[in-house]
Amino acid sequence: MRNSSSWTLPTVPGQSGRIAVVTGANSGIGYVTARELARRGANVVLACRDLERGHAALARMRSEVPDAVLELRQVDLGSLASIRAFAAEWDHGRLDLLINNAGVAMVPYALTADGFESQFGINHLGTFALTGLLLPHLLAAPEPRVVTVSSEGQRFARFDLGNLNAERAYRTAFAYVQSKRANLYFAMELQRRADAAELKLRSMAVAPGLTRTNVLTSGANSGRGRLYTTATRLLMRVAFRPTPEGAKTSLYAASASDLPGGSYIVPDGLLQLRGEPTRRTRERAIRDTVTATRLWQLSEHLTGVTYNLNAAATPTPATG
Repeated sequence: MRNSSSWTLPTVPGQSGRIAVVTGANSGIGYVTARELARRGANVVLACRDLERGHAALARMRSEVPDAVLELRQVDLGSLASIRAFAAEWDHGRLDLLINNAGVAMVPYALTADGFESQFGINHLGTFALTGLLLPHLLAAPEPRVVTVSSEGQRFARFDLGNLNAERAYRTAFAYVQSKRANLYFAMELQRRADAAELKLRSMAVAPGLTRTNVLTSGANSGRGRLYTTATRLLMRVAFRPTPEGAKTSLYAASASDLPGGSYIVPDGLLQLRGEPTRRTRERAIRDTVTATRLWQLSEHLTGVTYNLNAAATPTPATG
């Protein structure tokens, strides 16, 4: 399924009446995704870890889209307590769209507030817990959708269920691509479970391709020295494409009306590094139900978040 090379950000259909949460919306792909959804009429909640950066992003977005309906709320995917607080404070009734965009990449070894290796803990476990805790609100929407941002790098992961939390050794790149493979397993398994429960929920995964964002230079990477920062920024300027291009797969997965649940959307170019959004079906991880199930069970155990997909909620109107 190849899509037209003319697909651009203005191609995103109207989103009026839709309530969306975008994690990591203060910069990069998350910022562009949130802005374009708001531009098309969605009520968008910017879910950010750093409120100072979040307020700056909110002000910038409002200047770019003056009539946008926007909110800023704090959530730290490296803290289960923060995730639980965010979900407990949700007051819109339903949630139509959750975009799991936030994450860290290629960071030095560190632990989350709950003692998990940071890339696995934030990129996968935080995403898993947030989605599960927001599930009742998603199931209260008439056509809920969850989009989880993976990476083209997940293709190179040697997924090791016995070393997800760096139990034996920590290698930065290995841990990163493994966490992104976990994102893909999660998105596909969520769809299988929704289908088994005969729910309308659609779960998608996306890979943005090589994109200029600050994920490699901010956060835990900000302390790696001037040489690392300068070299990384130069590489991104030369080899990576502009951020709006990277947001295309997320926006396509979030808005294409005929896209089936369980879709994996990637750039259609060489090695999935650049190009227009297309649905990829030839991916081993998409069909690996055994590993996905084991990862799901482990994730429930580690986070304490259990999904109840058989208890579909009755749709309720938004409160704002």
